[in-house]
This record gives sequence, C-alpha cells and structure tokens, in this order.
Amino acid sequence: METKRVDYKIVFQKIAERKKLFLKTLPIAFVVSCLWILPQPRYYTCDVMLAPESTEESATGSLSSLASSFGFNIGGVANDAIYPMLYPDLFTSPEFLVNVLGIHINSVDEDGEIIDADYYTYLTKMQKNNWLLQPFKDLFRTIKRWVKPPKPEDMRAEDVTQLNPFYLSTDDYELVTDMSDIITCTVDKKTNVITINVMDQNRRVCALIADSVRVRLQNFITEYRTAKARKDYAYYKNLTDSVKSEYDEAVDLYSQYCETHKDMILQRYISERDKLENDMALKYETYTTMMAQLTAAKAKVQEKTPAFTTLKSASAPVKPAGPKRMIFVAVMLVLTCIGTSVYILRDIIKESI
Repeated sequence: METKRVDYKIVFQKIAERKKLFLKTLPIAFVVSCLWILPQPRYYTCDVMLAPESTEESATGSLSSLASSFGFNIGGVANDAIYPMLYPDLFTSPEFLVNVLGIHINSVDEDGEIIDADYYTYLTKMQKNNWLLQPFKDLFRTIKRWVKPPKPEDMRAEDVTQLNPFYLSTDDYELVTDMSDIITCTVDKKTNVITINVMDQNRRVCALIADSVRVRLQNFITEYRTAKARKDYAYYKNLTDSVKSEYDEAVDLYSQYCETHKDMILQRYISERDKLENDMALKYETYTTMMAQLTAAKAKVQEKTPAFTTLKSASAPVKPAGPKRMIFVAVMLVLTCIGTSVYILRDIIKESI
C-alpha cells in the first residue's frame, strides 16, 4: 500500500488562512472552562503513614526480607487472616465506614464559622457545592423523585445513630460508596507501610479525619489480633473469680467451725475440722493455680497487641490539592486548538487515510 506524504507547507497555510476561527473558538473555550472550573470548591488532602509490627516468624524473617526486596511478600498469611495487603479492602467495608461517620468534628470552616457535628452530618449538610451546577442537580433530583417517589426506607437517615451497616438506605449507600474515594488506604508491597489519604474541603477537618481513621484502623487490627487472647483471659477470669468465691466460702466455714468447736475433744469433731481444713487447702491450691493461669493469659494479651510506628502524622495541609484551575484551563485551550486544527484540516486528513 502506497503511503501518501503530507505537505506541511500546505497544512500551515490552511491553518493560517483560517486563523480567525481560532479567535472565535479559543475565547469561547476559555470562558466555558472558567465557568466550569472556577465555581468548583477547593479541596485538601492529608496523608498518614504507619509501619505495623511484623507478624513473621523468626525462621522465615530473612527469607521474607530477601523476597520483599524483589517486590514479593511471603510472610504473615499463614499466621494472620488479615494482613497488611488486605487493609485497603477494609476501607470499602460499610461497617468500617459507618463507624468513621460517627467521628465527632469540632473545628472551624474557612469563613470562621464553628463546625460542631458528626462526620455524617458534615458530609450531608455542610459541604460546599458548585453553585453553577447545583441548580441542575436539584432539578434532576426533583424530577427523579417525582417520577419515582422514594420509599421511606430509601430516605437518608436523620442522624448517624440510625445508620445500620447491614441495611442502608439508597442515599446512605451512595454516601458510603463515595467515601471510598474520600478516604483511601494503600500498602507498600515491599515495606508493608500503610498510607491513609483523606480528601476534604476543610484542611482542619481533613487532618482530624485522617488521624481519627488511623486510630480506628489501629483499634480494629488490635482487636482482631488479640481476640483469642482476650477470650482466654475472660475465661480464666471467670474461673478464677469462681474458685476464689469457693475458697472464701471454705475459709468462712473452717473459721466458723473452729470458733464454735474450740474446746471439743471428740474425734468426730476433730475429723470434721481436719476435713474442712483439707478442703480449704485444696481450694487454695486451685485458686493459686488459676491465678497463675490468669496472669499468663493477661501477659498473652499484651504479647498479641501489635505495635505501630507512625512514620508521618496527620497535619493540616497549607495549600489546596485542587482543583488545578490554571492547568485545567490551559489543557482545555490546547484541546480546543487541536480540535479546531483537525476541523480545518479534515479534508487533508481524509485524503491521507
């Protein structure tokens, strides 16, 4: 197939002849892009970085370190059902996100007004919207509700206490789904370093939510890893309390019997006293054994409690992360130039194809 050559002199000549078209399209693109991007509210981002305690066995520690240097992770799966690579999936769980919605916010907005509400109320009632697009969104929502009236169970909850992760209304489910974009979690496959990123219109709220989510993630991991040890501790605690009450009862019976039969010399009284004394000693031995088991169980809870090192703590960002208004306008102008040039050169393009 013969390839047709493009004469760039003709290309530039055609573009120069229609340069007035650029004087029409570029101002229109500039105005439209400005109207689109300028009303968009600014947003901030805050990152928190954590290094969790390793759960790898010492025998495989060196092998895991060698594998991690090549981007592989071979440790922790056999010992932990929830290992760092699964933490990002936790941030898509409705139960975890509904728990985050209960965070209380006490801050001020950019205008100096006090914010004193839970995160659910803040997201649903205190967010700034694009004033240019908001009327169209409200109109679309009104038409949608008029065509298909929502059922009572599909309406948004009045407050966060009415949220049920097992059964969310349509509006609340959309809110929880959107939160997956607002609050994200990533894990470095080589180092297992956890990075929590939060995006918000208020820089103070952004840092507060990031730090609160960090605490909730740590609490979740701690509760998971210590669940078995805490159950064992509660079991031994109940046994120890039961054995102690039996021992105290045996002491009371022995003391009472000795006081009421102080001067008795009959053998049956002496035998009864010895029986009570032996029973008291046996229960004391059982009690001391259970106390040792309880102490070991308590130490096991502390042993299973993971440690976290905060590599980067939450801090209110100074500069907004977006929207990049100048970049957006510049990109739209470049795209307009390309589109206009393609329109002018459409005949040449058809011939060259």
